[in-house]
Parts: sequence; C-alpha cells; structure tokens
Amino acid sequence: MSLLEENQSTDLEKIVGLSRRGFISAGALCGAAMFLGGNLLSRSVLAAAVSEGNSKLLGFESIAAATADTITLPPGYKSSVLISWGHPLQKNAPAYDPSGNGTARAQEVQFGDNNDGMSLFPFPGDDNRALLAINNEYTNYQYLFPHGGQPQSAEEVHKAQACEGVSVIEIQRRDGQWQFVQESPYNRRIHGNTPIDLSGPAAGHDLMKTAADKSGRKVLGTFQNCANGMTPWGTYLTCEENFTDCFGSSKADLQFDTAQKRYGATVASSEIDWHLHDPRFDLAKNPNELNRHGWVVEIDPFDPKSTPIKRTALGRFKHENAALTQTSDGHAVVYMGDDERGEFIYKFVSRDKVDHKNPKANRNLLDHGTLYVARFDAGDANPDHPKGMGQWIELTHGKNGLDASNGFADQAEVLIHARLAATTVGATRMDRPEWIVVSPKDGQVYCTLTNNAKRGEAGQPVDGPNPRAKNVYGQILRWRTERDDHASSTFAWDLFVVAGNPVVHANTPKAGSSNINPQNMFNSPDGLGFDKAGRLWIQTDGDFSNAGDFAGMGNNQMLCADPDSGEIRRFLVGPLGCEVTGISFSPDYKTLFVGIQHPSGGSTFPEHLPNGKPRSSVMIITREDGGVIGA
Repeated sequence: MSLLEENQSTDLEKIVGLSRRGFISAGALCGAAMFLGGNLLSRSVLAAAVSEGNSKLLGFESIAAATADTITLPPGYKSSVLISWGHPLQKNAPAYDPSGNGTARAQEVQFGDNNDGMSLFPFPGDDNRALLAINNEYTNYQYLFPHGGQPQSAEEVHKAQACEGVSVIEIQRRDGQWQFVQESPYNRRIHGNTPIDLSGPAAGHDLMKTAADKSGRKVLGTFQNCANGMTPWGTYLTCEENFTDCFGSSKADLQFDTAQKRYGATVASSEIDWHLHDPRFDLAKNPNELNRHGWVVEIDPFDPKSTPIKRTALGRFKHENAALTQTSDGHAVVYMGDDERGEFIYKFVSRDKVDHKNPKANRNLLDHGTLYVARFDAGDANPDHPKGMGQWIELTHGKNGLDASNGFADQAEVLIHARLAATTVGATRMDRPEWIVVSPKDGQVYCTLTNNAKRGEAGQPVDGPNPRAKNVYGQILRWRTERDDHASSTFAWDLFVVAGNPVVHANTPKAGSSNINPQNMFNSPDGLGFDKAGRLWIQTDGDFSNAGDFAGMGNNQMLCADPDSGEIRRFLVGPLGCEVTGISFSPDYKTLFVGIQHPSGGSTFPEHLPNGKPRSSVMIITREDGGVIGA
C-alpha cells in the first residue's frame, strides 16, 4: 500500500469493501492500473518491477515467441497427444479416414473436430481415473470432404453436424501417464442431431415451437460449442456460440425482424451452407429453429444415457463460456460473456441454494433464478489509470423497461431476445467478451475482451474497460464484488492487462500496459483458467501473421500470470495456424490438458506425415521431473 496515495483508494474501499491487499494493491496495480503510464505509479517503475521476474508463483522461465509447426515449451516440460479429431471412441468404431471419405455415421462415433473448452471430472475415490468433457466447435470442410469444398448433399451436411457438439471420453493414468480409454462405456458423442430437452422459462413458448416440435420442448442438436463450465454438482456446461452462422434462407429476399438481425441472421450462411440440404436450417421454412439455439447446455458426463438439457434461464446469445461460483449464502452464480463486437457480460443467480450433500437435488437449479447484465461507468477521468465502478442490471420482465411497450411480452421473450433486453436497460457494449473465470484465492473475476476493430464507431465509445479505438490487441478485465459477495449488484473494475506490441508501437496506447514487454507480448486473449495455486493461464486466438501490428508475436500461445504482481510469462507456443484453447488439470495439477484447434497454413500437426492433414488435438503437458505444472 505504500506506493499508493491513501486518499486515492479510500473511497473505492469504502464503497466496495475491499481489503487493502486485494483489488487495488500495489501488486495489482503492477498488472492492471497503468494504461500508458500514470500519476499513481510511473510506467518505468512498473516495468522495472515486472521485468525483474521476482514472482514466487511462476516457476519457469518465459519462452520466446515461435513460428514452428510444433508445441514449444519451457525447458523441463514435454508434450504428447491424448486424442485427435476422428479417433474412434470405441474399438469397433471406424478408424479416422484422412481421405475425407468417411461417413456421417462414422463421425458420430469418433472424436469431434476443432476441440475447444473442456472440463475434467475425477472418479470419486480414484485418483487415476477421470472423464474429460470436451467441446467440438466447428469443422474445416477442406479436410472433412474429399472435394475440400462446401457440403454437396444431405449426407455431407449430416457429417459436418456430427463433427460438432461435445465429446465425453474416459482417461486413466497408467504407469504415470494419462491415456485415452477407447473401450470405456462412458465415451460418448453429443452432436448436431442428438435429442436435447429445453427447460426453464422459455421452454414451450410459441417462439420455440416448430412443425417438427409443436411442444417447443424438444430440440435436435448442439453445435458451434465454444467454451464451457463445470457445476459443483458434477455436470458439464457447454456453450453454443456462433449458432446463427449455420442458418440461411432459400428465399433470397427474405426479410428479417429486429431480433433476427441482432443475432446475425442472413440469407447466405457464413460459409457453412447447412440450409441448402437440411430444411431445419432454412429460415424461410423454419424461422423459429433459430431461437432453439444459442443456449447453455447441461450434460451429465457420468450418465451416458442421459438427455442433455438447454437451460433457457441463462439467456440466449453467443455464449463463450459459463463460470460457476456461489454467493455468500450458497446460491449458484454463472458469469457469461457474449462473444461478438459490442455485446455484453451477464450474470445469473439461482433462486435456490446449492445442496452440496445431495448433488441430484441441484439438477434443475439452473432453471430458476435471475439474469443480470453489466453496466460499467466511464472509469477514472485519468486515462492512464483505467478503473471504476459497475453494476448489475436485472433482466426481469416488468422491470427496467422490459415490458410490452418495448417489445417484451413475457419473461421468455426477455431471455430469447437477451441482447435486445440488455440494450433496453442500457448495458455497456464490450470488446467481445470471451472466457470468464473466478479466482480460487480471492473471488475476483477475470474476463478476456479479445479485440474489437469497431470500437470508436457509433454506439461503441472509447471509455471505461474498452479504452482503445480499433482495438486489435484486446485486454483482460477484472472486477471485485461489493463485500466479496457475488450476489451484490455493485462491483469495482480495473484492467489486469492491456495487450499490445511495445516493439512496433513503443510509447503509444498500442504498446499495451506496463506488464507487457517484448518477451511476453501477445494479442487477442481468449481462453482463461486458474489452477489451485492461483496462477492465471491465458490462451490466445489472434493474428499469427508475425507481421505489421503483430510482428514478433509468432504463433498463438498460452501464457501464465501472477495475479498479485501482474507478471506474465509465455509458457507454450502452438503449431502453425492454430488457436490454443481449452484447459484442464489433473487432480494433482501435475498434468495439464490443452487444446490445439484448427492447425493450418501448411501445418501437418500432430503426425507430421508427408502430405498429412492437420488434426485438432488435445495435448498432455507434463514436467520431466513429475512436478506441479507452472510451479
């Protein structure tokens, strides 16, 4: 606290009830407070403090940026492949066919494509056995089909749908190494044609009904599954993100209503073209089908025969992930981001408390509760120190203008059209909110704002937690709730890191915050994860051209940060053209599971066979001495 002026923190502490060693400590400022420099603490002092590398939490040396078609790690670490796209989940299932001639039926029993978020579920009482639930976001047609182009038949559309969704696999530790168990009865695919239930306030609503489902309570499929969440009662939450990309129209002059436009509906789908061969995705024929996607889906990984459930109380938008925590008195809280330029950050608080003694009693907990959206103030008047206050605005029918006069007939319409509701109540439009995580140490919440080239245009002013116009690098937002209670409607925010390139853009806003230097610079933070010790792991999905604004950054990467000191070190660099996404740890934190999505651009990862096709994969990262990852 000695580095801070007493009067510059007193008011914030009184309002939010923060400890002096918490949210705005000198260590936190080192990683968050200074945007360009600052009148609280000079950029040179901060930079010197960070560059010393004195963090006791980070036990590895930062590695250099790389452009190799491989996994690059610090000395003393090694990687291996756990499973790759197309790997059969059972011994009698068809093997991966690199020619692209495999069938849709085969893909339904193989590991899905473009793996993303994942969660590990240990078997009770067995440290050597676990399930991994892993999202499969989308597929690459140039590798999926022998012709390498858009789908040309209903069978090919079915095959593409079979690539997406979720893969549940069993893993076991044998001779000290975690391995995929191919014969496990728990291995399962949930894909674009799997029967799924709809529950919560929007289930059964007229906007959810179709000719195929007059009840509005049964839907086929989950797809475009980005990141994830894990509940305290042992279920998996998978999040439907860019679902509108899968829809199009056979009617070229089809007119879309306000809600359809806001969710991105177009006549021509986003190079996916399912609607040309599957009428379910033709908006001219089935307009309500669009409303049945864009939800959080709950899955029981330990019951392979269970039906997944779309929890409509959590709202409909392009969900990135779902971060679970609890209020001080035991209610479940889910933090969620809507990953599109100028969209919002949400919070759900359950009506009922979590019953930790009886997990089955929580199975419908996410059907009842209150959805909120975040509004941030403009922050400190000094742009060198971006921090401020915020509040959660309730999205309940009949409150805050959410009534028939503004186009919301009932609570179901508030949830189905959550984006419109958030706009109505005056929420803050953000720089593409992606992953959100909650610190296991102090309950602070971190959110990646990955980038926003439209920041500064009409309706998206430069202010508050979105401090740069045409933001190509992104930042990580952090907030702490009043009284450290996630039920609170008030919070304080700051920026933990503002990404940038201090080599190309020295002494300008594009250089980034003071904990960014030539040795750790990156762009487009995306995935986030905490380990038990409180290390913050940061994954990127950005520009890997290694040129222009991005010169010197190399391939996409994973970094590790000390939340207290603000120090950030590069831990892993992925192969060519990939996104590094998805993170989970073994129960002893001696094995790290990391996803490598869409290696491309000449990549032949992971097999490196002559003329081989790249395959998205889940990687196993361990220390050669068997120690804890990152320590």
